[in-house]
Amino acid sequence: MQQLSRFTDHSYALLRIITGFMFAQHGLQKVFGFLTDRELPELFTQGWIGGYIELIAGLLIMVGLRTRWAAFIASGTMAVAYIQFHWKLELGDQFFPVVNRGELAALYCFLFLFIATRGGVRWCLDNK
Repeated sequence: MQQLSRFTDHSYALLRIITGFMFAQHGLQKVFGFLTDRELPELFTQGWIGGYIELIAGLLIMVGLRTRWAAFIASGTMAVAYIQFHWKLELGDQFFPVVNRGELAALYCFLFLFIATRGGVRWCLDNK
């Protein structure tokens, strides 16, 4: 398995690109109703702002432009999403993501924190 270590930067770049792409899709849903039938959030509400953060930060992370800042902001956004909309500071079982359906928000939060610490690395506009 040691042979795989030479692909560390490549696999990280793929992780960053795919994660940014998927996160931007959540923003497209919230802002423009892309591939969803749910109602769009009202202008300048928390959901509307969150949608734009998801869209813009996701695209920036995907192309690797201002990657650390975009990922740091995205991480904070997902921390707020988890605490406010999933956990809701309720005691007991509601803390656990599998119960409150916050797995994706929690995973994105820590994944973006990891990306914020590493930056773009490879295949990114930060290096141009």
